[in-house]
Amino acid sequence: MTAGDPARGAWRAWDEAAARLDRRFDGHFLRATFGYRQPLALQRGVPARLRRPYTVPIAVTDWGPRDAPVLLCGGGVANTAMRFAFLAADLSRAGVRVVCIDWPGRGASGWLADKREYRRETHVELLRQLIEHLGAPVAVLGSSMGGSAGIELAARHPALVERLVLNDVGPHIPRARRARRAEALARHYVFHSPADLVRRTGAAQKHDGPVSEEVRRFIAHHQTRWSDEEAGRIYRHDPRAMLAYRDEAAVGVDQWDDWARVRCPVLLLHGMASDALTAGTIARMQRSRDITVVHLPDTGHTPVLADRHQTEFIGAWLKGACAAPCECSLPHAPVRRLDVHLEG
Repeated sequence: MTAGDPARGAWRAWDEAAARLDRRFDGHFLRATFGYRQPLALQRGVPARLRRPYTVPIAVTDWGPRDAPVLLCGGGVANTAMRFAFLAADLSRAGVRVVCIDWPGRGASGWLADKREYRRETHVELLRQLIEHLGAPVAVLGSSMGGSAGIELAARHPALVERLVLNDVGPHIPRARRARRAEALARHYVFHSPADLVRRTGAAQKHDGPVSEEVRRFIAHHQTRWSDEEAGRIYRHDPRAMLAYRDEAAVGVDQWDDWARVRCPVLLLHGMASDALTAGTIARMQRSRDITVVHLPDTGHTPVLADRHQTEFIGAWLKGACAAPCECSLPHAPVRRLDVHLEG
């Protein structure tokens, strides 16, 4: 954006406010890059003459003490690592190391070579490689798509996952819900003014739970970037990843076989207004094994996890303070504001 660009004035105040929000987290985490190696086995849809192993840089935010137990966080289909900033900041002060990733084709991570490689198998392999790089078993937290990857990872590589937190996702997601979301994500949006961005992201985040406008602005800032070519902000992802998700969303998610093989402790966070995690799915999950279920009122798919009651409960559960599986509802904490100190 040049000084003479007419869009500059419309965006200046928004950019300055977003920068102030970002500064609240200065010094609280490190940015790093992990080299994910895409194996030939995950390039099955690619013509044989074009297949070759290659490395994709994966953007990572790393919070908390280096020698502390690790919680590895992966978000939804269009999320970035900074969506977990509030959870990570709270848990890192409580002595947990929180490692958050931008999935391939999202945020600051590199893109995959072919649309057909954007699939759950790739996400599971990425988590496997990263955990082995970290050098020890970890707890895994997955929101939506990240939770689906977490379930498969825990089923296929049980020695790598000590605990599993599923943020409003289970082994089944209805096809209609996925298809509706996929159609919206597959469109290309250009936001020519902050008002355009507020309308679109406000609609997208309306089910995320009670959060302040500052938190919504923070999330929108990290999900989008300025495009000189389009004279506006656009989503910070590879459009092919969204098209691949639309293709995949033609069927519902069915991971019941994987779920039957998960052996680690599980915490299930349920947005009570969710259309992705249904009562029937929760009941079937509970019939197969004991899990801890926390219902979050006035919240749909997916909770932001900026609420301090939620982050405190997750921290306590990770440390084993909830000795036996239970089921409860969790009231909301006062809405978090970012116009005060991060710890306020």
